[in-house]
Amino acid sequence: MFNAGLSTATKPDSGSVRCHASLMDCIGRTPLVRLSRLFPEGGLAEVYAKLEMMNPGGSMKDRPARHIVEEAWKQGILHERSHLIESTSGNLGIALAMIGRLYGLEVTCVVDPNISSTNLKIMKQMGARIAMVTEKDAQGGYLHTRIEKVRQLLIEIPFGYWINQYANESNWKAHYYGAGDEIAESMDRLDLLVAGVSTSGSIMGTSRRLREKFPNLQVVGVDAVGSIIFEGAPAGNRRLPGIGASRVPELLNRAEIDRVIHVGDYESALTCRELVRTEGIFAGGSSGSVVAAIRRLIPELDRPTRIVTLLPDRGERYMDLVYDDDWLESVREREIE
Repeated sequence: MFNAGLSTATKPDSGSVRCHASLMDCIGRTPLVRLSRLFPEGGLAEVYAKLEMMNPGGSMKDRPARHIVEEAWKQGILHERSHLIESTSGNLGIALAMIGRLYGLEVTCVVDPNISSTNLKIMKQMGARIAMVTEKDAQGGYLHTRIEKVRQLLIEIPFGYWINQYANESNWKAHYYGAGDEIAESMDRLDLLVAGVSTSGSIMGTSRRLREKFPNLQVVGVDAVGSIIFEGAPAGNRRLPGIGASRVPELLNRAEIDRVIHVGDYESALTCRELVRTEGIFAGGSSGSVVAAIRRLIPELDRPTRIVTLLPDRGERYMDLVYDDDWLESVREREIE
């Protein structure tokens, strides 16, 4: 019979067990892989992908969720009674719910109808409270409406703390010390960084760290059709979460981005499906966007070029979007109109 009451003399030596203290210590050190089937050897492009979906919470948002909470806790801004509040399309909400469980903090996620049902279920299962907004803003999206709801909740909820990923400096710093540092350690040469833009934290932080090692690095931002982050964007209705925005993030410095490529939902979804067919990488919508953008860049290359990109999240969260045939057909018909 199992005896839970081991004496001190018979207890195993904990020093002999190699493990992480908590799930938070599993964040980062994601794999960097060469996309050799989509972009075979012999061509001018040598393409590498940082698999940020391999973070324990399923996305790159684990990095800022941890860094923002840790820094605020160290500074005394957060305490045991704090209540985290954030506007989110899914991934940051999941990451905050995960970090909230470990810190013992309440979390409220402000979401809108475009959120994938899977993301919503995960947040709820992780204990996050959900505030759903249904009224569109003047830009035709929900971001401004979500932020107004956050401001309302800050008044109503005692000890509420707004994560504010669009303006919080700890957002880009999480990627500077995270994926940016890890890629810099892994490479001896790099020509192009191609990354999606939403809050702009990942592209700003990653590129700033990489340019310290590779001063001639060119940075290509990938935005969604219908987004207003960059001037001159083509009009359209965005349905994929996690890329693009209906407001310009405070963290963004456009001068640090050399070029912007806009990709529509349909092209993103088709490229996601090709990514899983060829590379076996089951990724989310914005991963299709960045790979599609790389495809557009390759015909312009005039010399061997090493490219790195970030694949932000997992594909199973998009089963009712990117990987649903009816959804894909509805997007195709809408973009044809």
